[in-house]
Amino acid sequence: MLPHAADDISRDGKSLILAYDHGLEHGPVDFEPNPATADPERLFELATHDAVTALAVQKGVAEAYYPDYEDDVNLLLKLNGTSNLWMGEPDSPVNCSAEYAAGLGADAVGFTLYGGSNHEVEMAEEFRKAQETAREHGMGVVMWSYPRGQGVKNDTSPDTISYAARLGLELGADLVKVKYPGSAEAMGEAVRMAGPTDVVMSGGTMRDDVAFLRTVSDAIDAGARGLAVGRNVFQRDHPERILDALEAVVFEEADPEAALATAERAD
Repeated sequence: MLPHAADDISRDGKSLILAYDHGLEHGPVDFEPNPATADPERLFELATHDAVTALAVQKGVAEAYYPDYEDDVNLLLKLNGTSNLWMGEPDSPVNCSAEYAAGLGADAVGFTLYGGSNHEVEMAEEFRKAQETAREHGMGVVMWSYPRGQGVKNDTSPDTISYAARLGLELGADLVKVKYPGSAEAMGEAVRMAGPTDVVMSGGTMRDDVAFLRTVSDAIDAGARGLAVGRNVFQRDHPERILDALEAVVFEEADPEAALATAERAD
């Protein structure tokens, strides 16, 4: 692994990635709570917030919007992704090459790997090509490590999440995005298994402000180096407010309730 390969999408060694691959992965349903966010420009505007270290999008969105924001937003280009219309064993087609991502000006690339799927072997081979090409272009590599499929009984168990984190290290990711395994202790073990690969927590479905911030705080206390979050930001009526609070929790390790109260006063 190259040292500091993902510095361009980090701040003081931590990352807050605003994920916006939901239009492909989940479809329009994810924009219903806040319809304005169906417009990618709204997310690019949010990505200029000081808390955000990178915006993760698919190729088409990057082509259409990134040129107007390249001075203000760090681009994390997702190389694979599948629609929620797909009903087969978990898989994710490669929609963009790392070389093409470099040509678009991406700072890093993202790649989903479904460990345990019947398609794991081909996905790992595709990741290898993407990872090595990203190295040639000096881009960071982020793995969305989501074990699921016939080989996985419980995709959020502590053992499964630790294995997911380890896959990131073994296959050469700079950051590995995993689901929260239910406790700070279990997250700490996942961090340990990842070694020098930074672990970032998946934001998941939208939750109550305080409950969400407490989970983020617990993950940071356990050694996680940030989070990749989408719905828990853009589905809210006041996404800038939660970004203010996340900035305090992630980068300053502030108390969640105090961070939220300060954000609400500033809003």
